[in-house]
Amino acid sequence: MSRTPGRPARRPASRPLSRPILFATGHAPAYRIGGLAALHELEGIEVALFGGRFKHGGERSAAAERLSFAHRHVSQRQLMRLAASWRHRAVVASSGGRIALPAAWAGARAARLPLILWTSLWAQPASPAHLLLGWPLMRTLYRSADAVVAYGPHVADYVRRRGARNVHIAPQAVDNEFWAQPLPGLRGQSLPEPGGQSLPEPGGVGARGRAEQVRFLFAGRPAREKGLGVLMEAWRMSGLQAPSAALVLVGVGSDLPWVPAGGAVSDGIICTDPVPAAQLRRHYAAADVLVLPSIPTATFREPWGLVVNEAMNQGLPVIVSDAVGAAAGGLVRNDVNGLIVPAGDPEALAAAMQRLHCDAALRARLGRQGALDVSAYTHEAWARGFSQALASVNLSRQRW
Repeated sequence: MSRTPGRPARRPASRPLSRPILFATGHAPAYRIGGLAALHELEGIEVALFGGRFKHGGERSAAAERLSFAHRHVSQRQLMRLAASWRHRAVVASSGGRIALPAAWAGARAARLPLILWTSLWAQPASPAHLLLGWPLMRTLYRSADAVVAYGPHVADYVRRRGARNVHIAPQAVDNEFWAQPLPGLRGQSLPEPGGQSLPEPGGVGARGRAEQVRFLFAGRPAREKGLGVLMEAWRMSGLQAPSAALVLVGVGSDLPWVPAGGAVSDGIICTDPVPAAQLRRHYAAADVLVLPSIPTATFREPWGLVVNEAMNQGLPVIVSDAVGAAAGGLVRNDVNGLIVPAGDPEALAAAMQRLHCDAALRARLGRQGALDVSAYTHEAWARGFSQALASVNLSRQRW
């Protein structure tokens, strides 16, 4: 996107392009390393990791040896001094951290550096703390940032309505090569789980002496905003059960009131603890449909849902709620590569699950299209979004 007319581009003479970009974020999870590496290749970055709460899936933090660029661990308060150190040509600050964002903003302003805000919010949190303290701060930052980089069009629209002027998009991405690796022969087969359990075997009679079992997969945290309560109610309403269907809940553990002791199969449901990426990829390859029924809460609305990208790479159709950023941001398209249902509506979710259970041709069509669509959501595209934001203030090493 081009720079907003009337907003002067600026690059202080004392900020040569040889200096790195300071990229301040809480964590460097495994799914983000490829994007950061691509951005470093384009622009040169130094990553400042300030820790804090972690609400995303995947491995929590990357080992230092996996980062191929300069990085350091700092406290949120230390970001102000680092941003004001005159060692960088611009500051990118994520919207996470209670102190980190204002500290990075203050340091950038002290050093007269452009500040680029990287944000995922597409709905205003409604808790008292957010309304009294967070909203005035974010409104100021949206309006004063030299550029804003958003997770997708849904976030871009939200920040523009709140005063942001120079907005760019860095599409959410995973390592497509890893998640798309073919794993033939797993769909419909049993997968061993930690503790010696296996997912339910297909039943009945088919090509291998068994009828096709349609396996629905949820992968995520056992948090209310992920919509697990809605999913369980929808499963009961749908009438789906073993042996013709299975609901596999990966990452929720077994310490939940509706999970049988030991995570055993009940009405076609099985629950597992979180698994490493390679094992999760096998779950995608063995499943037929991904379900992500997230609901909005007072403090959270699903920014994206990277499990959608991962599953699409394995050719899975997806069922998501309209509170999932991947749907609001345009990756999931209803009846094109998945189904979108109203958030918090178990009846609509049950109907969508029944529809895909009964229609193998529809599952195949949606899955094929999803695999094509997600191929554009790459680490390189994510990095280009930031590079174009830097170009809008004349601080990119690239020519856009």
